[in-house]
Formats: sequence, structure tokens, C-alpha cells
Amino acid sequence: MINKMIDWQALSKREQQTALARPAISESGLLSQQVENILNNVKRNGDKALYELTEKFDGVKLTTLTVTDEQITAARAALSTKRLKAIETAYGQIRRFHQAQICDDITVETSPGVRCTLKTEAIESVGLYIPAGSAPLPSTVLMLGVPSQLAQCPRTVLVCPPDINGNLANEILVAAKLCEIDEIYTVGGAHGCAAMAFGTETIKPVNKIFGPGNKYVTEAKKQLAQQVNGFAIDMPAGPSEVLIIADANAKANFVAADLLSQAEHGPDSQVILLSDSAELITNVQNELLKQVAVLSRREIAEQALTQSRLILVKSLSQAVEVSNIYAPEHLIIQTDNAQELLKTLRNAGSIFVGEYTPESAGDYASGTNHVLPTYGYSKVISSLSLADFSRRFTVQEITKQGLLNIAECITELTDAEGLDGHKRAVTIRLEE
Repeated sequence: MINKMIDWQALSKREQQTALARPAISESGLLSQQVENILNNVKRNGDKALYELTEKFDGVKLTTLTVTDEQITAARAALSTKRLKAIETAYGQIRRFHQAQICDDITVETSPGVRCTLKTEAIESVGLYIPAGSAPLPSTVLMLGVPSQLAQCPRTVLVCPPDINGNLANEILVAAKLCEIDEIYTVGGAHGCAAMAFGTETIKPVNKIFGPGNKYVTEAKKQLAQQVNGFAIDMPAGPSEVLIIADANAKANFVAADLLSQAEHGPDSQVILLSDSAELITNVQNELLKQVAVLSRREIAEQALTQSRLILVKSLSQAVEVSNIYAPEHLIIQTDNAQELLKTLRNAGSIFVGEYTPESAGDYASGTNHVLPTYGYSKVISSLSLADFSRRFTVQEITKQGLLNIAECITELTDAEGLDGHKRAVTIRLEE
């Protein structure tokens, strides 16, 4: 179940690459064809396909796709005061952090009479995909709904797979209401993504979709981004992952708990520990055995632990090097010199510093966003933020004198590139 300790120094370059390999996304060829068939079905048959596919995959025969205001009101009434308070507290935390990201337009007079502006405008319509496979995720509603609300996107659509009774979890509906989302549909999977991209009789298409999902959702997003003009997705996504850097003074029970909190996400999740202390790694192994036994999602966590990596490095600086190569989705630092290590850690979706900063805090209520790049994409892709719900464009306004001031520069460069039409567009104005 739990892999043996790996001595990084004893590995060849090829063996080191193998040690950091992610779980393969299985059945890629078959998966691609299956998803393509689903997308084509929705594109051709609209709502009819959504009803049929929901019955096939979710085991429920729906009579409507739309969640009503009455259902949302009933959902709030059904929740305990304690549960409502938790959702509202998380909403406030996430909102405070994302509200600080609101930026003003930037205007610069690059030379006299030449005025350039960078403007930020909300994306006109966005779709939020909320998973509900093994468990509903109201936290994801908040992580996507809050920045959409703050960006003031004119239209926000939420889709989520229904339960066996054709309903969505009360927590999901209450979180959506806090984020002022008024289009909610009980449909998920690849067909839910297709509905938001192509549009159906009930669901109008959106410009961009956000949110994590299983391998079918991930494949659907990838294919749709290539098929539909003007349609975008938030980021590529693979199985969830965490990497922990810990020294001899780290608490083994804390480290094990953090590894398991990620392992319980799914059987293809990956957890990695890097430490310069063999004793700590041994203690963590013992804690993993003890703690996994009492988890409600024990079988899932145990499957994920078969892909775990417990790696002994010669130093914490080497741990940083290995971490930067792996580029984890979540990175936890439990060392005495955490702030020093932070200066050299480059590639991670989100970093959790100190023994009292569990990854769970970022998943729910610290305020940062938990939609993060996986599968090594943190080397080039940022964690989700308010900026992802906006588009930036430039505006320039030039006076006659301003054009005269930069005309020589433009005409010289148009000559260099052999573009006479570009040059004439300037000179014709100055000859007037």
C-alpha cells in the first residue's frame, strides 16, 4: 500500500524521472473517442441528449434541467445554522482575498499626444462546472462564483450532476445564491460541458468554462476548446496532487494527515514527501498506516498511496530542486527555515507555509483559490484568480502632433519590413 523510502542520491537520472512520474491518465484513446461521441450527440440533439445521457450516467430520469428559486429557498431552510455559518464564513474569506485583486484601468502617455490605455472588462458569460461524483463540492462553487461575482460577469451559469433523486446538494445551492448565480442546471459530465459550449434549447452557450472534474470532464474541456471558436477553458487539469518538504523537526502526524487529506480525493491522486531525515520518513510511514485505517474514504486513500513517493534527499536545498522539477499543484513546507526555502521555490500552484497551515485551509477558507494547475502545469499556468474572469484590451488615441512625433519611427520600421500600406496609412495623414 505505502511505497518504501526512496533514496534520491542512489537513483540514476532515468530512475529519478520515474520516481516523479504522475499516474498515467488511462484509456486515453478510448476516452477521447467516448467523449467525442458525447459532444457530437449534444451538438446534434441538444436537450434530448442531455436528458438521455443524464439517465445513462447518473441514473435519474429528469423532467427539467433548471433549478428553481423555490428549490434554492428550500435548500437554505434545510441547512443547520452551523452549516450556513460555515458557508458564509468561507464566502467572506474568499471574497476578501479576491476583492483585493480588482484593478483599475492603466493609462500612459507614452509620448506627447500618444495616449495608451489598458482596460479590463468582465467576460460576458461564464460557465462554472461543479463536480458531485463521490461528494458534492460547495467549496468549488465559492472558489468560482466569488471571482465571477466580483468581476461582474453579466451572465454566470452553474452546472452540476444531480443525485439519484435529480437534486443538487443544499450546500451547493446556498453557495450559488451567495454568489448571485441565477442560472443553475442539474446536468454534469462531458455532456454538461458540451451544453455550455454549444448551447441547447435550455442552456445558452457561454464564452469560457471553469472548474475541475473527472477524466471525462477534463477531456471534454480539452476537445471543446479546440472545436468551438471563441470558447475557452480555465486550465488543463489532471489528478490532484500534493508535495511536502519536511525536516527532522516536522511533526510526523501532521505530515501524514496532510498526505492523506490529498490522497482521499481520488484513487489517482498522488502524494509526495521530500525530507532530509530518514527517521521522519519512517515515522510518517507509521502514521500513514495508523491514520488511513480510520478514514471514511479509506479504500480511495489506500489506492492513492500506492502511487505515493517518500523520498530521502541529502539536503533541503536538494528538496527544493526536486520540488521545482515536479511542479506540484499543492506544496506544503514544514521546516524550521520555511521562509528561506520560499525564496527559491518557483513552481507550485499554491504553497502552504508552516506546521499550522494545512492544505485543507486553502481548499476551504483561508481565502486563496483552490482551482490550481496540476500535472506539472504550475511551471507555466497560474492558480485561478479574479483576472481569469476578465479580458484585457488596449485603447490608443493619438493627436496629429502625437502622430508626427512618432511618424519617423513608424515609417522607418515599415520600410524595414517592406510594408508600404502601413507606411502610407501614416504619411497620408501627415500630407493632409
